This record gives sequence, structure tokens and C-alpha cells, in this order.
Amino acid sequence: MRIKKSILYMSLIVSSLSLVACNSSKTETDTTETKNEMHMEHSESGEIPKGLKVSENPKYKVGSKVSVQTEHMEGMKGAEATIVGVYDTTAYMVSYDPTTGGAREENHKWVIQEEIKDAGTDSLQMGSEVILEADHMKGMKGAKAVIESSEKTNVYMIDYTSTTDEKEVKNHKWVTEDELLNL
Repeated sequence: MRIKKSILYMSLIVSSLSLVACNSSKTETDTTETKNEMHMEHSESGEIPKGLKVSENPKYKVGSKVSVQTEHMEGMKGAEATIVGVYDTTAYMVSYDPTTGGAREENHKWVIQEEIKDAGTDSLQMGSEVILEADHMKGMKGAKAVIESSEKTNVYMIDYTSTTDEKEVKNHKWVTEDELLNL
């Protein structure tokens, strides 16, 4: 009788641990999937922030066909793109906590000078805490962020077709010159 009870208790413990392990794994997967889905849901608005200056002498002109050499979003790297806008500004890599909750977005590329509240005209220093006015993704507008890095550059708005699901993406903001190649 004692042996049967011991076996029964051991079976219950093993079953419980299995369920906990399954749930932990599922939660981690759900969190990753939710973060990826949030990152993939970007605005296709072609609206340009006030004060943003059109670049006078860009490497790639509006209408140029280019190859994307970065993976800001799944399906970008290697995609053929068309330049729909090019602007002279300072681009920032930022980390922020989405206003919609969820995981912190680390090292997001790119938010530009004109999309940061009260940024002024001087480049912001690494480590500066700012409020984002960019609305590229859900939870970005109004989020508190930290400047991770910056570069004075031309930024490009592009249309491209995803290499993973062949979805057409319009007005993706932003990629820099060194993230593109001529076709």
C-alpha cells in the first residue's frame, strides 16, 4: 500500500512539473511572438515630421531601386526596395518601454531628431532620456526612451516587398545610407 501511494505521489509530482515546464516554455514563446508581432506592425503613413529637410545630394535619389542590407524587421534583409523619400537629419538608435506594455524594445533603429519631443537642433548625447513622438510602431509614440547611439546621416523612407512572406511594405521609416546597396 505504501509503495502504491509513493508511486501515485511521484506520478503527480512528475505530471505537475511537466505542466509547469510546458507553461513556462509556452509563455516564453508567446512573449517572443508578441514582441515580433508588435515589431512587425508598423505604420505605413508617409507623413513627414515638421522641420525635416529633404536631402540635397543623397547617394540614392527618390525612385532609385536598392537592395536592403539590414534586418530591422523580419523579411527586410535582401529585399528590393524603392526610395520614396530621403532626408538630412540625425538618426538615433533608442531603447524604450512601449506605452502599450510588454517587453522593452532594445536598440531600435531608427528614430530621427524631428521625432523626439523638444529635441531642438543639436544632436542628443548617448544616454540622454527622451520622449518619442515617432509613431512607427504600436506603443512608440509617447514612450520614454534612452539614446543608445546617434549618427548625422541621410535617412531613407522605402517601399519594399518582404523576403519572408512577400507582403508589400509601404513608407518604412527609416534606413540609413550604409544599410542600402545599388541594384
